[in-house]
Amino acid sequence: MTRNLQRGDALALGLLVVAMAPTALGHATELSTAFHYTPILAVASSEGAPGDDAAAPSTTPASAAGDDNVEGAPTRTRLRSWELPPVTVVGEAPPGLRENELVGSYRQPRWTASRRFPTTRVYVIPEGKVEVEAWARGTFKNGESEWRFLQELEIGLPYRFQLDLYLRQDYSTDSGDLLWGGQFEVRWALADWGVIWGNPTLYFEYITLEGRPDKIEPKLLFGGGLGERWHWGVNLVAELELGGEEEYEYQVTSALSYTVLDSVFSVGIENILSLTDTKDNRGDFATSFVIGPSVQWRPVPPLTLNIAPLFGVTDDSPELQLWLNMGWEF
Repeated sequence: MTRNLQRGDALALGLLVVAMAPTALGHATELSTAFHYTPILAVASSEGAPGDDAAAPSTTPASAAGDDNVEGAPTRTRLRSWELPPVTVVGEAPPGLRENELVGSYRQPRWTASRRFPTTRVYVIPEGKVEVEAWARGTFKNGESEWRFLQELEIGLPYRFQLDLYLRQDYSTDSGDLLWGGQFEVRWALADWGVIWGNPTLYFEYITLEGRPDKIEPKLLFGGGLGERWHWGVNLVAELELGGEEEYEYQVTSALSYTVLDSVFSVGIENILSLTDTKDNRGDFATSFVIGPSVQWRPVPPLTLNIAPLFGVTDDSPELQLWLNMGWEF
């Protein structure tokens, strides 16, 4: 009976996520219009800045909106992340790479507007952005494999908030079961980009699972740049099971990437250190460490593809954990 109730709850949550998607897409557009921001910043310099009268570029240029100035054509009020005009900072030279331009109401680098690392989150997406993502994570150990599939809707909200909704499926070759679930995630960045070192961002996720106890997952996100082509991220994570064996998993994830081709192709390295215990052996941790290369490819502006094959180092580690992610921005 309990299993059936949990199955029903998980499926109902999954259907709710799917049903909310069209409404969320519409609300994101409305929010971005209601909290409209002119993405130009004039920072006072030691001389002449107060009198600068340079005109700010339009936030909806015809080339970006796609209407070609045709009479009667609809005007789009929400720009996609690659269309956002760069923030102008008086007295500072423009960045050498387009992906490092500051954009949006939080004056964040353009590279942070899309997921840079599959294992490690950085900051929040720009206000008004809407993206869908598909995930696959395979974990291989002792001849068996476990797969986690996610379908995600990301929405950039005002005041440095971000909302993510997930539909989830877990499959194990050992049991042959396919179990469903859903996840709700909220992020909040403490300040605009660059105001606080590391751009700290609070993250909280609630996970409801069929046939298994629910979980909560708080995180603290950090990220930034190291020179023109290097970008980094670090997450401090706790995944806490709310029933059953009360498994607690503590993680430190970190990632580093190097831009090979501006806004198109980057390579890097990612790793995850995990410490896991249960209520019956609290403090007696199983230790897993996986590390490996990562690649990001953006063949067209709306599409992001990420892959990271991570290889186990310790006895408790899987032999391989393969991360695959694809995102499309609307």
